[in-house]
Amino acid sequence: MTDTPRLPEGYETSTDTARIDAERVHRWLSTDAYWALGRSREKQDRAIEGSLNFGVHDTLSGEQVAYARVVTDRATFAWLCDVYVDPSVRGKGIGTALVAAVREELRPCGLKRIMLATYDAHGVYAKLGFRPLERPDHWMTLVRE
Repeated sequence: MTDTPRLPEGYETSTDTARIDAERVHRWLSTDAYWALGRSREKQDRAIEGSLNFGVHDTLSGEQVAYARVVTDRATFAWLCDVYVDPSVRGKGIGTALVAAVREELRPCGLKRIMLATYDAHGVYAKLGFRPLERPDHWMTLVRE
């Protein structure tokens, strides 16, 4: 892909974990994200601590309006997860630009795969080069309740 979607005017992306509004991220995910409903604050804080974090911030107020995190060794594999855009700014292309920023940040690592799972946002990710697994029968999961 040569065309990288950009954030709308007035927003910026940061990978500075110190800028992540952990309370807001926890509220978003634990109350409104189907994959993280009920997640404890302690668990979310541990996830932030152990991940590469991306925030999108309003450049005037500094308020965080979107979040994504990546679990990666920065050498062979990455898992993109917890992508969330505040409902007040959805529809502006912020989610697509955020995922594009993740893709570009990881490009120098030479990763063979960046994985993700989604229930309902396939179109967003497909625009950025993601596609269904070619051989899903090669993949397995261990699920613990």
